[in-house]
Amino acid sequence: MYVKEKKSKSREIVYGINTVMSAIEASPEKITAAWIVKGREDKRIIQIEKMLESIGIRVQTAMRHFLDEKTDGGVHQGIVLELVATPPKDEHFLEELLENTQDENMLFLILDGVTDPRNLGAAMRSAWAAGVKAVIVPKDKSASMTPVARKTADGAAEHVPFVAVTNLSRTLELLKEFNVEVIGLAGETDKSIYDYDLQKRTAIVMGSEEAGMRHLTREKCDALVKIPMAAGVESLNVSVAAGIALYEYVRIFSFE
Repeated sequence: MYVKEKKSKSREIVYGINTVMSAIEASPEKITAAWIVKGREDKRIIQIEKMLESIGIRVQTAMRHFLDEKTDGGVHQGIVLELVATPPKDEHFLEELLENTQDENMLFLILDGVTDPRNLGAAMRSAWAAGVKAVIVPKDKSASMTPVARKTADGAAEHVPFVAVTNLSRTLELLKEFNVEVIGLAGETDKSIYDYDLQKRTAIVMGSEEAGMRHLTREKCDALVKIPMAAGVESLNVSVAAGIALYEYVRIFSFE
């Protein structure tokens, strides 16, 4: 049985079947409470109940409106957890990761000014699938790992380090010190990502859909590339574009 954290710690809400299962598997010691909707007894909910009981968490039944309120109307699928809040990683974590990782094949995703938590969550999901070492965002004017972002990430938030940095420009310089090439996606450049010789250590930078990357971020990039699109299409959703760019790296440096 896991010992629960002290009550003084701040809490966060996690919901949705896949997200809840990932939280149980990755951080069982952080779970402080669990609720399922009254009357639902499908196989996946029963499996989650057994997982929670095995680590000493008593599952409470609740009416749907209670769970709706807990999740601010999110699609909870009848299951909600309360956990001790996990703060984002910081620059120190990133520096230690770079110092202690000898792999030549390292991939990072940087989101500069992405404020929609659903886009963040979807990008996290793609990052998880592509083997990204960390997703990096600036602390200010960026989406944080909210319950909505976690639900959209569908388990990725428990597996991919989420790093919020004070100074993104300085972080890009740090990455370069460890031989990570910084590649920015920008629609106005002539260079296609498919024609670019990606290096073994790469950080892919995505800007917001509205404004793209900030000027200083753009200046810090080693190169700017674009995803070719049909005439008349101005841009892709940032999470879709991130997935395409990440998998161009995976195509070249396969896991196998």
